[in-house]
Amino acid sequence: MSMNPRLIIAALSLSASGLVGLASYEGYRGEAYVPVPGDVPTIGFGTTQDVQPGETTDPVRALIRLDEHVDRAQRDMRACIGDVALYQHEWDAYVSLAYNIGTGAFCGSTLVRKLKSGDYAGACAEIKRWVYFQGRVLPGLVNRREAEYRMCMGDAE
Repeated sequence: MSMNPRLIIAALSLSASGLVGLASYEGYRGEAYVPVPGDVPTIGFGTTQDVQPGETTDPVRALIRLDEHVDRAQRDMRACIGDVALYQHEWDAYVSLAYNIGTGAFCGSTLVRKLKSGDYAGACAEIKRWVYFQGRVLPGLVNRREAEYRMCMGDAE
């Protein structure tokens, strides 16, 4: 359990270790690809916005794009979560999830409703539900969600 107090989310930003974790979950690809059949083209560290087939990038541009998208996700998350106080490790886990599933899905989720009601453990447990793509459980998502859940609960280092 964290020894530091929970902070209002306006005071939180994705930590360096959270960013490294997110980037490693996403993996890096210098050329646009479709991660699983039926998905959208992806490039860099999981960027999907305005990605065209055949598009290329380099690690520096991919990191800049990742930072821009993480910043946008955090703004959206702050708007939908409100004044809920979180530990840094909880915020890092939620940013990773929201980056992956999209802030629209995140903000409309039961997870956010549980956070707003003060059910911190229940909100963390909701992370484990996001393992489906087109109705199928994807093992990679199961592994990522388990790691995000452990991070959220303060069990990951």
